[in-house]
Amino acid sequence: MIGFIIWIVGLILTFRAAIEIWNINAAIEKRLIAIVLIVLTSWVGLLFYYFYGKERMGGWLK
Repeated sequence: MIGFIIWIVGLILTFRAAIEIWNINAAIEKRLIAIVLIVLTSWVGLLFYYFYGKERMGGWLK
């Protein structure tokens, strides 16, 4: 049961990160690559995004 709750939390955070990345004003290809990387790297990608990359993502994708 706990594993399912952790999975749901990860799914929600991944979806939220994908929406935030999609709303950045950058080329569609770059946004899609960033979203795919977040999804494929699972929790490591989410931790990186929320603790380090969130403020810098716009500059990286320009």
